[in-house]
Amino acid sequence: MNAHDLLDLQCCGDCGAWWALRPYACAACGGTALQWQRSGGLGVVLARSDVHRAPDAFWRAHVPYTLVLVRLEEGAVLMGHADAGVEIGQDVVGRAISIDGRELLGFKARRPP
Repeated sequence: MNAHDLLDLQCCGDCGAWWALRPYACAACGGTALQWQRSGGLGVVLARSDVHRAPDAFWRAHVPYTLVLVRLEEGAVLMGHADAGVEIGQDVVGRAISIDGRELLGFKARRPP
């Protein structure tokens, strides 16, 4: 897996809406002409959370870590990891990150806050 694979989303061929999940039909227009498209990965942080209590032993070894919700320029919203200094409203870019061999979606600031 590489950084670009993490940013492949479905786009409706009928209305152009982008979807982070894999719907059967477009929620905006009901069309079923969904196609895989590569997002540019640019977006804005909508929400962030600093995790101090992880769900399992793997993640407990990595606390604290920051999770963010990002609205991509295409309109889809994704969750991913982020650098500790990333703030709500900040412009970010998606990239692949590796944590102990796990490839994950991460976001880094496009410019200082």
